[in-house]
Amino acid sequence: MTHMSYISHVVEKKKVLQSRADSRDAGHTYNITFGILSALAIIMIVAGHIGYDILTVGGLFPYYSFHVQLFLFISGYFYREEEEEHPLLYIKKKAKRLLLPYFIWNLIYGLIAWALRAFCGFSMGEAISLKTLFVSPFLNGYQFIYNYAAWFVPVLFMIEMMNLCMRLILRKLHLQYEWLILAGSLAVGMAVVQLAIGGHVWGLYKTPGRLLFLFPCFQMGQFYKKKLEEHDTLGNLPYFAIVIGMQMVLSLCCNGLAYSSVWCTGFANGPVIPYVTVVSGVAFWLRVARILTPALGKSRAVSYLSRNTYAVMMHHVMAFVLVKGILAGIAAHTGYLADFDFVRFHTDIDYYYLVRGAETFQMVYLAVGVVLPLLLQRGISLLVSQFGGT
Repeated sequence: MTHMSYISHVVEKKKVLQSRADSRDAGHTYNITFGILSALAIIMIVAGHIGYDILTVGGLFPYYSFHVQLFLFISGYFYREEEEEHPLLYIKKKAKRLLLPYFIWNLIYGLIAWALRAFCGFSMGEAISLKTLFVSPFLNGYQFIYNYAAWFVPVLFMIEMMNLCMRLILRKLHLQYEWLILAGSLAVGMAVVQLAIGGHVWGLYKTPGRLLFLFPCFQMGQFYKKKLEEHDTLGNLPYFAIVIGMQMVLSLCCNGLAYSSVWCTGFANGPVIPYVTVVSGVAFWLRVARILTPALGKSRAVSYLSRNTYAVMMHHVMAFVLVKGILAGIAAHTGYLADFDFVRFHTDIDYYYLVRGAETFQMVYLAVGVVLPLLLQRGISLLVSQFGGT
C-alpha cells in the first residue's frame, strides 16, 4: 500500500467512525442506525405473519431465517458491562420494562379471547387460569392467540437473565473473553439444532431448546460491538457483493433457509446454516440501516416506531383481526366479498382474506398492523401523562 493510499484509507475509516458517532443523539441514548434497524426488523415481523415478502429482497433473505434473531442482536449490542455492578437493579429494570406490561396485556388478551369465544362464535385461545397467565408465556406464548407474536418478550427476558448470570460467573473466573462466549454459545446452539433435527426437542424441552438456540444471537450483538464494529469499514459495493453472493450460494445449495425459532423446528440444512443465515441477514440489513441513516435520521415517524417496537409486537395480530372483522362485516351485510370464509375467520388466526385475491391488499394488513398499535401506544402515553400530571 502506497503512502497516499494509506492516508486515504485512514481518512475513509475516520469518516465511517464519525458517521456512526453522528448517528447518536445529543444524549447518547438513541443510536439512529440501530433505531432504523429496529424499525426495519419490526416491519419484517409484521410482514412475515401475513406472508408478505416485501422486504425479503426477492426471497433471497427469508424473514424466518433471521428476523427474530435480529432483535436479539440489537438487544445484545446495547448490553453494558456496567449492569454487572448492580445485577439486582438490572433484573428489576428488565422485569419492569419487559414482563410487567406483558402480564398486564396477557390478562387483557385473555379477557378478549374469552369474550370472543362466549359472544362472537370464535374458538381460539385457552381459558384464563394461573397457568395461562403466568406459566404458558414462558412455555410457548400462544395461550390466548391474539397476542401470540409477543412470545418473544418472555424469551428476551430469560435470555437477558442468562446473559447476566453467565457474565457474572465468567467475571469471577476472569474469563470474560467475547470470542470464548460467542464460540461456546454457538457450540451449544448448534447442538440444540442437531437434537431438534433428530426429534429430541419436544414438549417441555422446547423452552430450554428455544432459549439455547437463540442465545448466541444475543452474544453476536455484543461481539459485534466490542470486536467488529470498528473494523466494519468495507465499502458498500464489495460489502453487498460478499453478503448477497454468500446468500445466493446458500439459497441455491440449501433446502430452504427458513425455520421456526419459536417451535425450534424446520432445520433442513444441519446445525451450522441457521447461524450463517442469521449473520448474513443481520449483515445485510445493518448496512442498509447505516446507508439510510442520513436520510431517515431526523424522521420522527421512524424514531417513534423504533422506540415502540414492543407495542407493535404485542398488538399487530389483534390489528389484523380487526381488519378481518371489518371485511367480515362487509361480507355479511352487503353483496360484496362473497368468498369470505367465516369458518376460518372464527377458527384460524392465520386466515388472511385478500380482497379480489389481490396480494397488494397485504399492504393494508401491514399498514394497520404497524400504525394501529402505535396509535394505541400514543393514546396510552397521553393518558399516563395526564394522569401523572394530576
